[in-house]
Amino acid sequence: MTHTVRPRRSVLYMPGSNPRALEKGRALPADALILDLEDAVAPEAKTAARAQIVAALAEGGYGKREIAVRINSLDSPWAAEDIAAIAKTSADAILLPKVSTATMVQELEARMISAGAPEKMAIQVMMETPLGILNAPEIAGATPRLSCLVMGTSDLVKDLQAAHTPDRLPVLTALSLCVLAARAHSKAIVDGVHLDLSDDAGFRAACQQGRDLGFDGKTLIHPKTIAAANETFAPDEAEIAWSRKIIAAHAQAVADGQGVVVIDGKLIENLHVESAKRLVALSQAIAALAPADN
Repeated sequence: MTHTVRPRRSVLYMPGSNPRALEKGRALPADALILDLEDAVAPEAKTAARAQIVAALAEGGYGKREIAVRINSLDSPWAAEDIAAIAKTSADAILLPKVSTATMVQELEARMISAGAPEKMAIQVMMETPLGILNAPEIAGATPRLSCLVMGTSDLVKDLQAAHTPDRLPVLTALSLCVLAARAHSKAIVDGVHLDLSDDAGFRAACQQGRDLGFDGKTLIHPKTIAAANETFAPDEAEIAWSRKIIAAHAQAVADGQGVVVIDGKLIENLHVESAKRLVALSQAIAALAPADN
């Protein structure tokens, strides 16, 4: 299964039980939305929320942004109906929570196929349990259908009996292990949420830390944080210009039969060209999400 390059700078959770939020999501500048049937929905509201998400997806209007639906865990009383319903929608992916083993991912895939999910409907996984972190390489390689790992740092901190700290030191090992697993299997990966909505500086610092660690973007719990996430995880104009310069110079060198390229005194190798091409592709995908196109 081939997964297209798509921006995931800002990935906003939207409660499926809130029709107003589902409507508002159509106009928000988030790169991706997670329509939630799990944590954000009370048990007595699960059935109604599922129906509202199905109806919202049928109505459409979400543009080119990625839409994932987070279902309830496989061992819950709602999972079977969640999968059966979402498999028949236009959702880009089903997000599975509480993933601890590759077998769980493969079970979801088998259920999706049985429910008639189209081949293009991807699987995303929440990395939020200690066992899931330890099994990250196997989970990331569980199926070609898996497109993205989503960090669930709130649940992880709870299960670790750790603390939420500004430097996120208690979860840095887990974050890096998951980035390694994702990149080893050519998967996308997005960082966990920042819980303190009054801490703008802390949120920006967490975004920068996530970008430095290698994440593609950050999951969000409020629209007010979209702009900062988009800005932090996007390549800036200088990076894009430098990337284009590298690509052009390398192509010319290859055409001239030269094996070494030096630009502004810096030796350019294939690895730099690959990174440059990735940044340019990302910038083009971000441009395709411009409001006029949504």
